[in-house]
Amino acid sequence: MEPAFWHQRWNEGRIGFHQAAVTPQLEHHWDALALPAYSTVFVPLCGKSLDMPWLAARGHRVLGVELSGIAVRDFFREQGLVPALRETRYGTHFTAGPFEIIVGDAFALDPAALADCAGVFDRAALIALPPALRRHYVETTWASLPDGCRGLLVTLEYPQAEKAGPPFAVDAAEVHALFGKAWAPGLLQRSDILADEPGFIAAGVSALASAAWRLQHRANG
Repeated sequence: MEPAFWHQRWNEGRIGFHQAAVTPQLEHHWDALALPAYSTVFVPLCGKSLDMPWLAARGHRVLGVELSGIAVRDFFREQGLVPALRETRYGTHFTAGPFEIIVGDAFALDPAALADCAGVFDRAALIALPPALRRHYVETTWASLPDGCRGLLVTLEYPQAEKAGPPFAVDAAEVHALFGKAWAPGLLQRSDILADEPGFIAAGVSALASAAWRLQHRANG
């Protein structure tokens, strides 16, 4: 989607993609990555996600990137933090406590920006993008993460013809096609969640599953 689409959603408060609770797959599967508590974790297209305080409570430093300044200012306000601001070639950095969020373009991040990241958590970034942008995202943002980085990826699986995204359907074959060269994907869980998603039911979607993937960056992948 174009940046203007997401800016409009935040400007109008139409943020149904924002979860009022921590992502269950994060709580259930984060330990599978076996990251040291002090590691920096990258959260792309982070919005004001409650997953970031959960990660920080586990001892991690959190590096997020988000297009919307509204989302980032809301995050720090809701966490009771007053961030320091600085400008770099990546955008405006908001920093307070264990959190650093860049208001900027995730596609513009390079290996220098992500060099300290030992982990990555993607719940709402990959599935927010249409097919061509999903590949571009993996070949730019994910490709800039260092060798040995470990990721937890959450996807949705449903008949794409039955509902327009976002969020988009990303099935197992596409996960392997996108990540299989540079990353080693392993499926941790697939769950039928249609009964818990009235919006999908109302749209006439016949089947809906969430999938959690562990990803290990291959050296020189």
